[in-house]
Amino acid sequence: MKQFRRIGVLSSGGDAPGMNAAIRAITRTALDHGVEVMGIIGGYSGLIKENIVPLDSRAVSNIITKGGTALYSDRCVEFKTEEGMQKAIATCKKYNIDAIVAIGGDGTFRGATDLTLRGVPAIGVTGTIDNDITATDYTVGFDTAMNSVIEVVDRLRDTCESHARCNVVEVMGRDCGEIALKTAIACGAMAVAIPEVPFDEAAAIAAIKEAKESGKRGMIVIVSEGVFADGPDGKKIPYGEVLVKKIEAETGIESKFCRPAHMVRGGSPTLRDRLTASRMGVKAVELLLEGKSNLVVIEENGEITSMDILFALTTDRMYKNKLKEGDLDKFNEEQIAQMKAICEKRTRDIAEQYAIVNAINM
Repeated sequence: MKQFRRIGVLSSGGDAPGMNAAIRAITRTALDHGVEVMGIIGGYSGLIKENIVPLDSRAVSNIITKGGTALYSDRCVEFKTEEGMQKAIATCKKYNIDAIVAIGGDGTFRGATDLTLRGVPAIGVTGTIDNDITATDYTVGFDTAMNSVIEVVDRLRDTCESHARCNVVEVMGRDCGEIALKTAIACGAMAVAIPEVPFDEAAAIAAIKEAKESGKRGMIVIVSEGVFADGPDGKKIPYGEVLVKKIEAETGIESKFCRPAHMVRGGSPTLRDRLTASRMGVKAVELLLEGKSNLVVIEENGEITSMDILFALTTDRMYKNKLKEGDLDKFNEEQIAQMKAICEKRTRDIAEQYAIVNAINM
């Protein structure tokens, strides 16, 4: 077991319910092994600005029930520069911080890699409601966000049913349609539009017409925020705003648009997120104590394990068709095959769930 005197913990990027459970688990696991913990306030910005507080067991009491992040968050542009990174490293040296556990998404993990390459060991813990990190089956915050969407949609369905209306609901997720897809199944949506699968608009509108003729009153359609349409000036506009008008015009059904947006990012985390975040937080500290770094803690087939951050980030770019020249040069054929298998699994899972929407949500 590697001996650390003190570690730092931070949360970065978009907040996600369950981050506090991870902070609590990281802190108490480290303390249990005789390692001091410093809370870095405001993500990588806090590391640059020396906004640091000591954390003891009582400091993290009861935060497990709260959404957001007790350490606050920030998207730090300065940390992306060499000067900013050197300031962060100087802070680590000044406060005798031997390693960092960073909770967040892909941008957070790139920062963890930058620290590791410059001599400060770092471990990443997933924390993003979008579930958009391809290398892991699950990211902390995803379940709570989906349950928040379900609550919104269930309320909308009540009034849709009362007035024989259709509601088009746009949900968060960036370029990932996981929130939209899974909640569409769970809410009994008539159709779902996500970035990963071409949307058959004509078929969806025809299905809504048929449902109306068969006596169905309340209609729900869910659209991921990552789906866009071409606006009149050639600029991309949110597709949900376009679709709701087309549904009303072509079906005669009064149709409304709803964008719950950041409402679904907050709130008390579900059991799933509290449990997963706690397990991931413990695992992160264990990895550091084993002398490992530059890893991200992931969930794979129900097991909490870890993966090289660069491998995870490259897999993510592969899945999203964002690979740049030279990205794969650091990996051998076997590793590239593993990346492809992960991407194929995600694609297959989404296709199977998309088929479910079309089969049962009529």
